[in-house]
Amino acid sequence: VQLQASGGGLVQAGGSLRLSCLASGFIFDKYAIGWFRQAPGKEREGVSFIDSADGNPDYVDSVKGRFTISVDKSKNTAYLQMNSLKPEDTANYYCAARSRWTVEYYRDVWYDYWGQGTQVTVSS
Repeated sequence: VQLQASGGGLVQAGGSLRLSCLASGFIFDKYAIGWFRQAPGKEREGVSFIDSADGNPDYVDSVKGRFTISVDKSKNTAYLQMNSLKPEDTANYYCAARSRWTVEYYRDVWYDYWGQGTQVTVSS
């Protein structure tokens, strides 16, 4: 089982990036996907979440209206489209997959598999 995140980079404030998370080794339909981020000196926080089966997305308040999570089942890939980026979005971004149902889907402890992280840096 592998998750491979990509798409990070350096962008100016107000710019956009699209992160990708390629999954292999498991049935994508049976997992929920989460994007998390961790900035230096801070705890990892959940950013966006989607259930691959029903497609319902959710977002942390700080990114609502700016980030969009999606899944392309034919490509076994999840995406995080990030628009209107701010310097405070700077972090290492991780994708993760969860097989168990939980109301606490925003907590990283519930996720079984993790990608390696991709760095997003937003300059002011």
